[in-house]
Amino acid sequence: MEKISRHFSLSTKAPWISLGLLFLCLMHASPVQAQEVEEAVAIENIETPSQKSEKPDYSSLPKNPRKATLLSAILPGAGQVYNGKAWKVPILYAGFITDIYFIGFNNKRYQVFREALFAFDDGEVNDFPSLNRDALVRNVEYWRKNRDLTILLLAGIYALNIIDANVDAHLSGFDISDDLALGFEPNFETLSARNQQYGFTIKLRFQ
Repeated sequence: MEKISRHFSLSTKAPWISLGLLFLCLMHASPVQAQEVEEAVAIENIETPSQKSEKPDYSSLPKNPRKATLLSAILPGAGQVYNGKAWKVPILYAGFITDIYFIGFNNKRYQVFREALFAFDDGEVNDFPSLNRDALVRNVEYWRKNRDLTILLLAGIYALNIIDANVDAHLSGFDISDDLALGFEPNFETLSARNQQYGFTIKLRFQ
């Protein structure tokens, strides 16, 4: 009877012992698993922003468009020199110099007629005694408008300088070698027994 009771007590304790051992194993394993999960999440968080903030790769182009644009923005013409198009620089600065000259000329005429209008309103002698007030006002508005347009033109030349440098850098990787051939060929099409169409075909060949 004692053997049966001992066997029964051992058999009832065995599941609890097994559960205790299993619980200890899980307790030791859970910190490791949690650390592995945290490391995996950290890696994903590190990799995700880099994937979202991918920048265009210009390494395949002979010239970097971003660098060419920045150079032209800092110093007009520098991007053209970087792209190997230095012959554009004199044309660019000729446009700048010409436009700046006309800005000064139009502004000078505007100031002259403006002072004459002020003198006319004050009853004083002005440089244009043959002109009435309406004529003076028209001249003031005319030369002021011309001055403002030439200032806008100067800004346009500056912007064109930046755009030109960027486009040239992008086209630096375009194939313009002798392997490209552009030709015109005659083209004949028979639409029906009595109707034929004649023309020319433009073909671009990669040899």
